[in-house]
Amino acid sequence: MSEEERKLLDAAGDYRYAVRDGERLSGGGWQSCRVVLTDKRLVVAGDGSNRSIPHGKVTIPDDPGKFVDDPADAVPLRIGSNVIVVSTTGSEDVTLAYCRANLGGAVLLVRHPAVIGGVVQDDAEWTKARFLVDEESFSLQYPDGREVSCALDDVGTVDSESRTVMEAQRRVVEIEHTDAEGRSVETYLSGTERHTSVLRTLFERIVDARDGEYELSETESQVLMALYSGVSPFEMADFVGISVEEVEEIYQRLLDIGAVDEVRTRTEVSLNAQGRNMASEAMNEQ
Repeated sequence: MSEEERKLLDAAGDYRYAVRDGERLSGGGWQSCRVVLTDKRLVVAGDGSNRSIPHGKVTIPDDPGKFVDDPADAVPLRIGSNVIVVSTTGSEDVTLAYCRANLGGAVLLVRHPAVIGGVVQDDAEWTKARFLVDEESFSLQYPDGREVSCALDDVGTVDSESRTVMEAQRRVVEIEHTDAEGRSVETYLSGTERHTSVLRTLFERIVDARDGEYELSETESQVLMALYSGVSPFEMADFVGISVEEVEEIYQRLLDIGAVDEVRTRTEVSLNAQGRNMASEAMNEQ
């Protein structure tokens, strides 16, 4: 390892081929290994051999759930016509660790803010920015010295689609979060196929790790969607058509599951990232 290369993870683990030479393999076939993750490559060492995989040669499949049961414990990596699954033991979330190692310092194509409060910003242009990420936040550093940062806990929804970027069709990862003024905004990120595959996986993993399995009732969905649409908490009872006592009970349940933050005791709440994500999902189901 060169002096310029930083080791980020060194752990015991296992690996297996999920696809080999384009052919899907059945489960099993795990082999013990040592997993070393740096800011430049992944090294899988086992059976007397070391396999060094530069980050630039890897993408993450669009449907990682086909290859792993729990992304905290294992990450699928597509390398040409092969897909290998790498797992580590211990408390480290290997998918998050891999994504952070892969993206830290990468120069991406960025459009920010692409959307403010649901309104597309037609004058927002694509530009280059350096992407930095740690355990608590991500930031964009622009060539002119500007910097935009966002707490990972504040990321609400994640989407991905093909868009025209600088006169070329590219995959774009769309991240909803709040800005310094508390507005709901969307930041668009693009780059190489590797960049977008890892970006999508990173933010989806962050949202999935935070969200619980709580199933909203119809009335709770209506309250979340109303908050998402800008209805004042004080007007909620009349807007939804229920009593103030029922609204306060719903607010308490939403507080318990982490979908809202308390602003003023028993009178006011504000939607947070998890709540925005749950409200967006509820709207999509309507």
